[in-house]
Amino acid sequence: MGMDREHLVRTLRRIDGAGYKAYQDIRGEYDMGTWTLIVDHVQGDPFAAPSRVRARVDMGVADFPPELWKSAERRVALGDLLARGLARALRRQAGGARGSGRSGLIQVDAGGQQVLDRTAVRVSERGVEARLSVGLPAAGRRVLGRQAEEMLTGDLEAAVKATLRARSWTKQVLTDHVLLFEDQNLVRAELERRGLVAFVGNGAVLPRRSGVSDLPLEEGRAVRLVSPPSLEVGIATRHHGEVRGMGIPAGVTLIVGGGFHGKSTLLRALERGVYNHLRGDGREWVVVVEQAMKIRAEDGRAVQGVDIRPFVDNLPLGQDTARFTTDNASGSTSQAASIMEALEAGARVLLLDEDTSATNFMIRDARMQRLVAKEREPITPFIDRVRQLYEEHGVSTVLVMGGAGDYFEVADTVIMMDAYQPREVTAAAREVARLLPSGRQREAAGGLRCGGRRVPLPASLNPLRGERLKVEARGTETIILGHASIDIGAVEQVVDPSQARAIACLLNHCGRYLDGRRALPEVLELAWADLEAGGLEAVALWRGHPGDLARPRLLDTAAALNRLRSLVLATG
Repeated sequence: MGMDREHLVRTLRRIDGAGYKAYQDIRGEYDMGTWTLIVDHVQGDPFAAPSRVRARVDMGVADFPPELWKSAERRVALGDLLARGLARALRRQAGGARGSGRSGLIQVDAGGQQVLDRTAVRVSERGVEARLSVGLPAAGRRVLGRQAEEMLTGDLEAAVKATLRARSWTKQVLTDHVLLFEDQNLVRAELERRGLVAFVGNGAVLPRRSGVSDLPLEEGRAVRLVSPPSLEVGIATRHHGEVRGMGIPAGVTLIVGGGFHGKSTLLRALERGVYNHLRGDGREWVVVVEQAMKIRAEDGRAVQGVDIRPFVDNLPLGQDTARFTTDNASGSTSQAASIMEALEAGARVLLLDEDTSATNFMIRDARMQRLVAKEREPITPFIDRVRQLYEEHGVSTVLVMGGAGDYFEVADTVIMMDAYQPREVTAAAREVARLLPSGRQREAAGGLRCGGRRVPLPASLNPLRGERLKVEARGTETIILGHASIDIGAVEQVVDPSQARAIACLLNHCGRYLDGRRALPEVLELAWADLEAGGLEAVALWRGHPGDLARPRLLDTAAALNRLRSLVLATG
């Protein structure tokens, strides 16, 4: 039988001053009049992870027009907007602590500049449900019941009424956010039909405010990008007319230019372009195919059974590179492994920057070839495989290169960044290559094979630490599974801690499909199918509601699994 507001108030007043565990008495569902409060999980003490509660508003009360939530992608966008509004309202209403530990904090997972599918606020035809973390207030380890009453029936209620009803928003704000998200998805879907891998809208602001801020550079300091005429394309959208900008074609694209002119800034924008962005971010029309993967050197990473022979073979002392395994990869072997793993997971575009690449992996010039004969060099440099990736496997590459003009000979498109503006210089680069031939010999022999089946064994994944399930993430750097710690700091397209938490859940979920027969891609695809069918909630593990997860990409989930040091593969 449901309880009402008065029951909640009486309970909080009754337990005021009692030991903290008395808060367990408020678990349950409460009719608050125009909304419903559900207390799913109560923290064990004021210093533990916050309690989890839900605020639900029936659609008859919320009254958001059906056109804003009639499709799955519109529900994602509307939920994102409502989470951001709720977070702002909570900061205004309940910005301070009310006692020991995390007392008094009310939080919702609202995210950053990217618009992601989140579990924080879910919208359906039945209504709107917000999932929140609440630090129930305490003095030491004693209940502060009056302050909890103020939080739940005052601050939280005010924030819910200010955000989870259509009347609290202007129609323009609602529709602008939802329809922009829909059109960004439309542009992404249009790229392949146009033979493009990326689109950068005219007027885009690519530089960020600082190295630790993802906000756009302030107006007046920012250079707004304008496409070179030869690469300019127009893409028709449903709600924003024709959007014009620079189309980056499939194939091999070089981004060149002097230092500090914006080469890496453009590439970083393309990395993030696999996600949609907020209006006003400056990158809202930077749209990249979802299967684009940033590849970098990663000294010290673990590699398990990867066929890196297309790039590294004939190692001294006869080390096997058909099933290359190490706990301490070098820059070149780590980059080779990351490429082969990305291909295995379905990458269609590779993004590389010479600044974060191993030099000996990227190029061996003519002088070095003359001094060190090929039979003494186990590395086949990327320059000699990049065209095969596209011609044999349809995998494009976008590469920042400021110091090796040898790449002019293998590029389809060359873009020069000049004071943060792009110029297409493909013809000039080809003329330079003709007049000044590199003199180097191509070192790749035969086709580019993509390796055999890697079959993970059930022993690879153990989420238990003792008898306790330990599945969590620490920022965007580390995932914890049982006793295993996975370093994902170099998986640069995991942009939100909530994505890292979701990857942790997905890896744990993969355990049910590890049977010693299924190959690694099949295991991932089965776990992904469950997510597609049931949403992030289908793989969630947290006690109470799963309100702090955001949808990752399959490519990044595969990258995390490949960095699991306890990954064990079947032999033979």
